[in-house]
Amino acid sequence: MVPVKGIFGKIVGTLTALLGLMVLFGAGYLYLTPTPQGFPILEYHMVCSGEIEPEETAYNVPPEDFREELAYLQREGYTTISLLEYMKAKRGKLTLPEKPIVLTFDDGYADNYYEMLPIIEEYGMKATVYMVTNNIGQPRYLTWDELRDMQRRGIEIGSHTANHIPLTALSPEDRRDEVYLSKLLMEWNGIDTVFSLSYPNGAYDDTLPELLKENEYLTAVTGDGGLNTMETNPYLLQRVNIPCPHFGLTEFKFRLWKAEAMAKLGIWQHRER
Repeated sequence: MVPVKGIFGKIVGTLTALLGLMVLFGAGYLYLTPTPQGFPILEYHMVCSGEIEPEETAYNVPPEDFREELAYLQREGYTTISLLEYMKAKRGKLTLPEKPIVLTFDDGYADNYYEMLPIIEEYGMKATVYMVTNNIGQPRYLTWDELRDMQRRGIEIGSHTANHIPLTALSPEDRRDEVYLSKLLMEWNGIDTVFSLSYPNGAYDDTLPELLKENEYLTAVTGDGGLNTMETNPYLLQRVNIPCPHFGLTEFKFRLWKAEAMAKLGIWQHRER
């Protein structure tokens, strides 16, 4: 009779071998699958060298790290575009650069003006800032004058709703108010037409694209990871989250690779459906 311990060891060994084969197969698949023809949208929040709240640490990319990330993107041949430019290209009215990329910043912290903007300008790049309109002018957030100046300097201003409440948690009437009033308030205060929205907490459902279309938005970004193409639903654009780096530029490169890998897996999932 084979000892129970011996049988258990054989089972563990077999499972370990199978797991190893699965990992090798997955890695081989990702390596051999052609790189998807899509572009990344990066999701930032803060670029701050000063004091921040402890709970915000994970969302802050210090200026020296941010500068290093932009330098890397420049070396790799990326060209920043706005989401409005993406929609113009989608409609055949503009040709995008060979390697487009979008830089987005959620919430509208004041450091976006004092620290992020000068670095963006230093590298000749563009960005999109999504503002929670009821936070405008509040301590630590952007003011109306700063938003208008950013816009004059090439920054696209979008909506992050009026109160940063997940839209999926609201009634249909409150959802409409959040997206409509935030857009209206910014346009009344001298911001050019607001075309894009960032879903609070990345939360959305099947009804929201139509609601945004009815309120004259052209694009919306989610919290889903991956790349975007001309076939991507413009109200369900995917992003690459860029948090506070713990491993410097290596972590940034990994996150870009991860988005590419997820896009490749998306191709596989599409083939299997």
